[in-house]
Amino acid sequence: MRLHELSPAEGSTKKRKRVGRGPGSGLRKTAGRGENGQNSRSGGGTRPGFEGGQTPLFKRLGKVGFTNKFRKNYSILNVQALEAYDDGDVITPELLLEEGMIKKLNDGVKILGDGELTKKITVKANKFSKSAIQIIEAAGGKAEVI
Repeated sequence: MRLHELSPAEGSTKKRKRVGRGPGSGLRKTAGRGENGQNSRSGGGTRPGFEGGQTPLFKRLGKVGFTNKFRKNYSILNVQALEAYDDGDVITPELLLEEGMIKKLNDGVKILGDGELTKKITVKANKFSKSAIQIIEAAGGKAEVI
């Protein structure tokens, strides 16, 4: 058996429907939509979730949960990412955004304490986790809340 002799198993493939290509396509004049009814019309059909006028499932079920409209969404960054900076650098949210460390400022930046830090740097951010403050200060740096 060679590559050019391979073919799909009998009955495993179907011919593609060439819709709207006239009677010679084997789908007659209506292109497989049938003669009458909502789905035979252009633009016909119903929206997703429509149940023929019965109250749809998404309306029968109640609303779930709670959204706090006062929630703050912080861009997060781990301490190990700050290892890329040099000793004595002052790191601000604007600098992090400019250098691509964070994608968006959102409501501010929060520094989390995952990883190691050996550089003595000053970090200015909106929030710090307790472990991040310990790691920064243990390396001889400063964590300033802005």
